[in-house]
Amino acid sequence: MSYLETQQWYVVYSKPRREESAELYLRLKGLEVFFPRLCLPESVSKQGRIVPLFSNYLFVRMNISKDYYCVLWSPGVKRIVSFNGNPSPLDEQVVLFLRERANSDGIIMARASLKVRQQIKISGGPLDGLVGIIQEPLNGKERIKVLLQLLNRQVTVELPLQFVKSEWTV
Repeated sequence: MSYLETQQWYVVYSKPRREESAELYLRLKGLEVFFPRLCLPESVSKQGRIVPLFSNYLFVRMNISKDYYCVLWSPGVKRIVSFNGNPSPLDEQVVLFLRERANSDGIIMARASLKVRQQIKISGGPLDGLVGIIQEPLNGKERIKVLLQLLNRQVTVELPLQFVKSEWTV
């Protein structure tokens, strides 16, 4: 059985900010769709807490010879990701890896990769640009205690997470 006759995962590129409508129409056509999103802490993103993990991209499980035009002509879809003009199937393990970390709606909870005694840089607010050391991890209110050197003495301040430069983990 060739790859043209089996159902495999493919990457679909959507029109800008149309991932959700593309997902809806593809599901209505009976296709399995996975649209991974990231849920950020409330204070981090001004545009919204839930953002696409890969902007404009979703994953569709399809039989390429049977479903190609059905997917391509769906509202919100711009193209199927291809190499040298041929749609390229995605390794099943990539989608499985992401699905294991996501809830049933495809949402992956993000958390800051901050550790006690880690040096951080403050980005925003009245202390913008200062460097400090984390004293206590995140509390339930998405705030963090940081030790700063101010006016020749050490001062502990509590900052919202949005003012701390950090990498995100899932």
